Amino acid sequence: MKHFKFAAIISLAWFFASASCVEQKDSDGGDIDQTPTEQEPQAGTLPPVETGKANTNYKPAFEGQTRIAGVKTTTPYEAKVIASGLASPWAVTALPDGRLAITEKGGTMRIATTEGTVSPPISGFPAVDDRGQGGLLDVAPAPDFEASRMLYFTLAEKTTQGSLTAVGKGKLSADETTIENFQIIFRAVPYFDNSMHFGSRIVFDKRGNIFVSTGERSDLRTRPNAQLLNTGHGKVIHITTEGKPVAGNPFINTEGALPEIYSYGHRNPQGLDIHPLTQELWLSEMGPRGGDEINLVKPGKNYGWPTITYGIEYSGAAISGGATQKEGLEQPVYYWDPVLSPSGMAFYSSSAIPEWQNNLFIGGLNSKHIARIVLKDNKVIGEERLLAGENQRFRDVGDGKDGAIYAVTDEGRLYRIAKK
Repeated sequence: MKHFKFAAIISLAWFFASASCVEQKDSDGGDIDQTPTEQEPQAGTLPPVETGKANTNYKPAFEGQTRIAGVKTTTPYEAKVIASGLASPWAVTALPDGRLAITEKGGTMRIATTEGTVSPPISGFPAVDDRGQGGLLDVAPAPDFEASRMLYFTLAEKTTQGSLTAVGKGKLSADETTIENFQIIFRAVPYFDNSMHFGSRIVFDKRGNIFVSTGERSDLRTRPNAQLLNTGHGKVIHITTEGKPVAGNPFINTEGALPEIYSYGHRNPQGLDIHPLTQELWLSEMGPRGGDEINLVKPGKNYGWPTITYGIEYSGAAISGGATQKEGLEQPVYYWDPVLSPSGMAFYSSSAIPEWQNNLFIGGLNSKHIARIVLKDNKVIGEERLLAGENQRFRDVGDGKDGAIYAVTDEGRLYRIAKK
């Protein structure tokens, strides 16, 4: 849950605890209330934010599946760079006390205050394959973190066999300098020697179990694995905190299938979060050239890659003969063409900015903005682009404990976006 937009850049400073501001001044907002409430979202009334030429002439399966009407935030807010100089940050996640856990691809973690004071690098991780899209990736505190101090991570595990998406856990030391007794609890087999498509977001469900997204590793040899139930490639995984399959998983009694699989047919899902009200699981994934998607993830469902897609090969060639629909395969709730290049995402759970409540905020990499997505009845009804003037690759967006949205960029910045 994270997202923001601004009209004027007030100042820019590129040191830790610096404050580059962007402001929007319109009508007044509401009071802060951390408890999600049912609120009628407003449908977009502006032209679609995407005006560029599409890569394909594919037709959407239903009205509103792409290029929905635009919306514009009216509540005054500001976006500040509160820290910079982070080393390729990949995830930003709020801890129970409101501070922020930030992973860095090379294999370290930082803890930042909401004012932008950043800790020295925290170590204790195994070797990671930090080539390309790999590294130390997502982080999530255990539901009982205040007592256990346990943190859960995803990473590209580095071995002589190649690399894969792994899930691990460890205890944050009392002095917050190291992760103690780190152990891997799940591996999305098989290993493969490249640096692409690890997916790798992690989120806890309301029962204290873990959802993890994995990529199909990009290569033409591994791409078909997204459709196979005996591999961990291109899946959403559902495991316990010990790395065991959750009872009731859809394929737990299917011969030959990995019992940890929750859904399949994914390409490179780098966004994952649970809706604050419905508790449904939502996912964003990078398509090829065009065809980035938002999916509502249901147990046992096949999300199509590479059998159907709204994208094409980077060469311009069709994928799977240009099929975009097939019986038994799920349609995305929404897709982009040209691409958003979606990475981390979060729902905004506060009512500090009432019009953002329960909206989805997705970090855009190549598109260099944050997409604000307004949902109603599991359909997208509005889209807004935020921070498009910052020229940053937004790697992750996090829902703060203080009614703010936090975001990290590949260029090393930490943003705070909040009501003025």
